[in-house]
Amino acid sequence: MSSIAAPPTATTATDREAAKVMAAGIASMVLTVGLARFLYTPLLPVMQEQAHLSVTGGGWLATINYAGYMTGTLLIAAIGDLRTRFLFYRALLVIAVITTAAMGLTTSLVAWAVLRFLAGMTAVGALLLGTGLMLAWLRHHGRRLELGVPFGGLGLGIVVSGLLPMAMAFRLDWAGEWIASGLFGIVFLIPAWIWMPMPPQADAAGPAALADTPPVARWMALFVAAYFCAGVGYVVSATFIVALVAHLPALRGMGNLVWVVVGLGAIPTAPLWDRVARRTGDIRALLAAFALLTLSIAIGATTRGVALSLVGAALYGCSFNGITSMTLTIIGRLYPRNPSKAMARMTISFGAAQIIAPAVSGYIAALTGSYDGALWMAAAVMVTGMACLLLLPRRRTQAAAEAAA
Repeated sequence: MSSIAAPPTATTATDREAAKVMAAGIASMVLTVGLARFLYTPLLPVMQEQAHLSVTGGGWLATINYAGYMTGTLLIAAIGDLRTRFLFYRALLVIAVITTAAMGLTTSLVAWAVLRFLAGMTAVGALLLGTGLMLAWLRHHGRRLELGVPFGGLGLGIVVSGLLPMAMAFRLDWAGEWIASGLFGIVFLIPAWIWMPMPPQADAAGPAALADTPPVARWMALFVAAYFCAGVGYVVSATFIVALVAHLPALRGMGNLVWVVVGLGAIPTAPLWDRVARRTGDIRALLAAFALLTLSIAIGATTRGVALSLVGAALYGCSFNGITSMTLTIIGRLYPRNPSKAMARMTISFGAAQIIAPAVSGYIAALTGSYDGALWMAAAVMVTGMACLLLLPRRRTQAAAEAAA
């Protein structure tokens, strides 16, 4: 009788462990991306009003935060040892809590710059290290290699970063909001720390199961170009669409609420994109996500109605999150020996777009006197990205990557 009961118990235990790993991924996203990185956006106006942070200083802090993100990405691309990556992941979790709380302990622009740089680095702890560790665990235990569920944590992080300042605004000043947010981050630090498993020394399925299957050069070049285009669409949308909606008469002064709508669009749809990819294939699913992001940009460029603009914000959330999760999953499948390293290299192209696009779109906006030209530029780049995906050659390695799903 005991032998009959054993298999269900083992299956239940495995499912429970999988749930814990997914919860760790979600928690790490909320902590490092939602709080450490994105919280600065809704708290910036408060800091300008109460801490006398200048517009120029605020812009520099945002730039320095992104420099930290890119530095973290480059570091991960250079680290090959999986155990070292695991220790780096844990260190970044702690740094995320400390840098968030410490923002409220000083009014020095130099100190803020150091803290924002480090906070930018922590974001890669979840986006690259955490997802890489999860893929390694999923592969080791013979589970489906998908990242939709943990990427729902990115949407949750956006929601938290939008709601938290709204909840604290009438009780705390700018410094208290930073300190309280850092302490609140401990709630997410605990599961992100204890439930993220250390990577195994060797995969139980043997060396063959862990063999990298790099695609042909043309496939990789087109895929990187497509992700660059997605980066342009993402950053231009983040820069202008949210600002446009927040300045509508009915939503004036409610920019945080618009940011929450973006997050609400991202939370449930990341796992749904996994299902779409299973049914249609990864590239078709990516094409659909690209199309939705393009549609959200077009909505921002053509309408000023409240309802349709909020729909556009929600579409933006659901599409960019799906693009990121599916792209990193595809790359992780192609490079199972060290998925985080391959993801980091892809993220560099995405990051390059976020450096170039704001400058170009800002110039277009200044030249035309409105955001519409910049948005249409981003939409055109997204269409170019879709063309890159359509031109991907159907090679055996790509077919194998989809078959592994």
